[in-house]
Amino acid sequence: MDSMMLKPGELCDASIGSGCGKAKLTTWQQLVLGILAGAFIAVGGAVSAVVSHSITNVGVSKFAGGAVFPVGLMLVVICGAELFTGNCLMVVPLADGKINIKEMLKNWVVVYIGNFIGSILIAFLVFEAGVFGLSAGKLGGVVIKTASTKGNLSFGTAFASAIMCNFLVCLAVWGASAAKDVISKLVIIWFPIMAFVTCGFEHCVANMYFLTAGIFAKSNPAFIKASGIAPDKMIDGSHMVQNLIPVTLGNIVGGAILVGLAYYLAYKYIPARKSSEVSNNGVSK
Repeated sequence: MDSMMLKPGELCDASIGSGCGKAKLTTWQQLVLGILAGAFIAVGGAVSAVVSHSITNVGVSKFAGGAVFPVGLMLVVICGAELFTGNCLMVVPLADGKINIKEMLKNWVVVYIGNFIGSILIAFLVFEAGVFGLSAGKLGGVVIKTASTKGNLSFGTAFASAIMCNFLVCLAVWGASAAKDVISKLVIIWFPIMAFVTCGFEHCVANMYFLTAGIFAKSNPAFIKASGIAPDKMIDGSHMVQNLIPVTLGNIVGGAILVGLAYYLAYKYIPARKSSEVSNNGVSK
C-alpha cells in the first residue's frame, strides 16, 4: 500500500519537479496564474479584516483573522496559481542544476507583477462593493490604520518580520506537497499560515492588498476619521514602496534560504557528496 504522504527526504525531489514545471510555464501562463494567486491572497486578507476588525481583545482578534486568512493559500495550492512567496522554493531545482538563475528570476518577476495586479483588482472590488463601510465605517478605519502601520515600519523590522513570515509560508507549501489528499493538504496549510497571521508577520503579496486597500479607503473622509491616523503617517505610494522592498527581500531569505536551501543541504547535497567520496576512495568517510 502506498504511503499516505511523502517522506521528508522525498519532498526535495517533489520540490525540484514542481520548480522545473514552474520554470517551463510561458510568460503568459506565469502572469495569469500570478494574477489569480494575488487575487486569492487578497480575498484571504479581506475576509481576515472583516472577521477580526470588531473584536476588542487583541489576541482573539489576531487569532480570528489568522484562522480565516489561510483560504488564500489553500486556493493557490488546490486550484493552482503562481505565488511569489511560494516560488522562492525554486532555489531547490536551481541548486540541483535543473533550472538556471535566469529562468528562476524571470518567474519571480513575472509572478510578482501578476500578484500585484490581482491584489489591486480585489482591493478595488472590495472597496467598490462597500465592504469597508461595515460597522459604520469602522472597518474602513481599520484598513487605513493597518496599511499605515505597515507603511511606517522600519526597514529592519519589516525585513525580520518578513523572514519569519515566509519561513512559515514555505513550510506550509513544502508540507502540503507531502500530502496526497485534499483534506490533508488543507490541514497542513492551515497551521503555519494561521501562525504567521496571528503573529502579524509581513507577507509581500498580502501587503500588496492591505496597502492598496488602505490607499483606496483613504479616499473616504469618514474612514480617515475612524482610523485616527495622523496625516504624516497616512499610507501613500512612498510608504508602499518603503514596506514592499524590505518585506520582499525578507520573504526571499525566509523561503529560499531557511526552507529551500536548508532542506536541499540536508537531503540532496550531503548524500551526493558522500556518494562521491565512496566512489573516489572506495570507502565511506
